[in-house]
Amino acid sequence: MSSSNRHHAEHAIDVDAPVDIVYRVIADAVAWPQHFRPTIHVERLETDGTTERLQIWATANDAVKTWTSRRVLDEAGHRVTFRQEVSAAPVASMGGEWLAAPRPDGNTRLTLRHDFTALDDDPEGVAWIRRATDRNSDVELANIKAVAERWDRLGELAFSFDGSVTVDGPMELAYDFLHQAARWPERLPHVARLDLREDIEGIQHMAMDTRANNGSVHTTESVRVCFPDQRIVYKQLVTPALMTAHTGEWVLEKTDGVVLVTSRHTIVVNESAITGVLGPDATVASARAFLQNAIGTNSEKTLRLAKAFAEAGGD
Repeated sequence: MSSSNRHHAEHAIDVDAPVDIVYRVIADAVAWPQHFRPTIHVERLETDGTTERLQIWATANDAVKTWTSRRVLDEAGHRVTFRQEVSAAPVASMGGEWLAAPRPDGNTRLTLRHDFTALDDDPEGVAWIRRATDRNSDVELANIKAVAERWDRLGELAFSFDGSVTVDGPMELAYDFLHQAARWPERLPHVARLDLREDIEGIQHMAMDTRANNGSVHTTESVRVCFPDQRIVYKQLVTPALMTAHTGEWVLEKTDGVVLVTSRHTIVVNESAITGVLGPDATVASARAFLQNAIGTNSEKTLRLAKAFAEAGGD
């Protein structure tokens, strides 16, 4: 494809944080779903510490796309270059770089550059890619700025936890219970409503109303990426007020003649909402405890019912 078909875009932002911190955020792609609103899930397929291959699922113009990229990490130069190996239509090729440059005041100028081609150089495809690139780049840069500028608080605001059950039954049935989320309102007492669509096989969009222990109902919207009989990973695109991010996964593993089913969660607390939701005396610690109890309790119920379903042979 000739250079005349290649298009370019550049976006930049000033970040009030040291360049080393900004570089750490852009280098840790596996953590992007907690920080970048468009990023649903990242799988690190290969790495040698300097070069890595990633499969990324992300929203682009409100559609979920997945692609495989190779990245080269230059810690000394605070630069990460990337090139898509397998792109999603209408993208024919995509590459670029992140560059974090120190400013005289000790803070950082972060620049994100893209070059891309569209399938058949279709003008509508070029326009679609440019809209998605502009939109996602602006969001990602703003997200990096927010993360880097509160880096010293992130260790307190972000936390993970998990829970597991053993299932003496077929792995496929346990997976089916988790995968067939459209039936959760009839199977899970804490699910009041669930709308599910799967426009692309293996990528589910969910809108769910969940009942809390105090009787209140919380609405969430999620995207789930399904790996048949093994894992379902997800990200909430619309979270309750007390969280800025919630990602998780259901993992199924055969071990010692039974199936271990694990529910994992990673949450980032919305510090500005704590007192409004939990009262004037609430703290980050009490918000973490509240969220872990609420989410963990519902996960435990789901795991127990998945266990019963599989061990009974389904329904």
